[in-house]
Amino acid sequence: MTPIIAIRDLTVCFTGERNVNALNGVDISLAEGEVLGLIGESGSGKSVTLKALLRLLPPRRTRMTGSIHVAGRDVMALDEAALEDYRGGLVSMIFQEPMLALDPVYTIGDQIAEAVVRHRGVSWADGRKRALEMLEGVRIRSAKRRLEAYPHEMSGGMRQRAMIALALSCGPKVLLADEPTTALDATVQIQILLLLRELQREMGMAVIFVTHDIGVAVEISDRIAVMYAGRIVETGSLRDVVKNPSHPYTRGLLHSTIHGARRGERLDAIPGAPPRLDRLPPGCPFAPRCALADTSCVQGDIAPVFVTPQHSARCLKLGNPAHARAGAA
Repeated sequence: MTPIIAIRDLTVCFTGERNVNALNGVDISLAEGEVLGLIGESGSGKSVTLKALLRLLPPRRTRMTGSIHVAGRDVMALDEAALEDYRGGLVSMIFQEPMLALDPVYTIGDQIAEAVVRHRGVSWADGRKRALEMLEGVRIRSAKRRLEAYPHEMSGGMRQRAMIALALSCGPKVLLADEPTTALDATVQIQILLLLRELQREMGMAVIFVTHDIGVAVEISDRIAVMYAGRIVETGSLRDVVKNPSHPYTRGLLHSTIHGARRGERLDAIPGAPPRLDRLPPGCPFAPRCALADTSCVQGDIAPVFVTPQHSARCLKLGNPAHARAGAA
């Protein structure tokens, strides 16, 4: 089956006084109706990946290479007019902070209606009707009254639901969600996750869901991709990655959590800090923080090693006894 998203060897470098290598050979493949959880520390390249998919990075200061194909379209070759149709029509995005993403001087109803009129070519009245349907679809109470509300007049959870309504109003085939629950309290967070999963299944969308929270990724994902220093270091099914993490960084992420920790015990945190993206070390970028690393880990690029046909990790130590013991720890 042809994937709906196919990213191959994508690199993104921000140029200026110093060159920042934000993405370094990213490969992502996503099938229709599949949800990919993209996890990793802040600064690992998750949000840059989503913005690259929409060509939202500043062109004058960004150098991109590689290929991005979405539903058969070569995204790197799209001109401005084609990009306007692509953004919101074929691919849509839920941003991390809706208060910044939504326009403060227009009502929620007008913002959704404008997108519908632009992409569906319908009348303003039909656009407003669709806006009401979407607000009702994301479970906003008194939806008709909320059409006339401005973003600042709504709570954080309600704004996030309005952002979801806007993103889905034109029936995209692909949804990009950039940590859409980070700023919400736990009760609202789980409501938004359940709503997104329900809407994703109803509409049959492919979704890339960015988060640094393992618990959130487990709730919503079919597959997991782990990012570190602008690279995908491990990818596989949700069960494979969570039950059998094969990259030392993935194991570190899973262990650096309070879930299951006992009172008085120290968290098993990853030592050190991520590398500077303008001074990436040779070989495996995680080597300076990895207890298993040796000189072979810093000799050159590390190719993916397949644990199973659908589960791979960029680690030279896969299969040796020390790696197995570390995985069992």
